[in-house]
Amino acid sequence: MNFLAHIFLSGTNEQVLIGNFIADSISNKQVANYPADIKKGIMLHRKIDSFTDQHLKVKESTKLLNPAHGKYAPVLLDIFYDYYLINNWERYTDEPFEDFTKRAYRILNENFKYIPPRMATKLPIMIGENWLANYGKLEGIEFTVEKVMKRVSKPEFLEGSIESIFDHTEELNKNFNIFFPDLQAHTQEEMKKLGIIG
Repeated sequence: MNFLAHIFLSGTNEQVLIGNFIADSISNKQVANYPADIKKGIMLHRKIDSFTDQHLKVKESTKLLNPAHGKYAPVLLDIFYDYYLINNWERYTDEPFEDFTKRAYRILNENFKYIPPRMATKLPIMIGENWLANYGKLEGIEFTVEKVMKRVSKPEFLEGSIESIFDHTEELNKNFNIFFPDLQAHTQEEMKKLGIIG
């Protein structure tokens, strides 16, 4: 899952949201440096990723993207699933999307001291350009993929991402709407185990 879904799945605990947001930039050794609820958010992020990787419908969607995108199919699917979350937003929450993004950006700004340096340099750009909302548009997906292409060894495998959404959107969307409620339920269970309140 990409930034949007991880933030969305964090519930109302602001420090858990921060941990969930920064987790991919934090090594296991660094986790000890953070407050308890941020640690829980980092652990929750990893539980979410583990569950996602093992889910049958995620595997089916990855298989659809595999012929065109090879080993980068899971990377692309993470981005696509933020797109499908926004485009199915009312199925999963009563909170208006604009209110959600404003709340998320406020929390990120107010907890800026906890954001790792590399992410901290990008955060003002992310907020200024409203990346969370852009994940719901095809041009936003294209922009995100282009950024990823600059960081990978075989960027050619990420070419044609928009064509892949057009070619498979009905099945990808259907798979997402089977998978995501399962992920929400699993996340709630993990939050209880971690003692997350809110």
